Amino acid sequence: MKNPISNLQKVFESRIRLGIMSALMVNETLDFNALKELLELTDGNLASHLKGLEQQEIIVVSKQFIGRKPRTTYRATEQGKDLFRQHLVALEELIGNQ
Repeated sequence: MKNPISNLQKVFESRIRLGIMSALMVNETLDFNALKELLELTDGNLASHLKGLEQQEIIVVSKQFIGRKPRTTYRATEQGKDLFRQHLVALEELIGNQ
């Protein structure tokens, strides 16, 4: 019998990363402040998780200026979306096996 947790993705073990990816799965892009407000996180906590997801190529970051203000937006990559879907399926299978 296959181990029910073998398809869980380690990169999504954190509740914060689950929240980030859930938000990015239903929104094409979100900016830093929107994610911070939605997930009720500090700047540093959110930034560290975003950096981890970026390093794993789960999300991509775009930086631009609107007038004189910087704006940083985040988007899930296709690879990131696929891995997240696999993670959700694995969770559903795990729950279904109980």
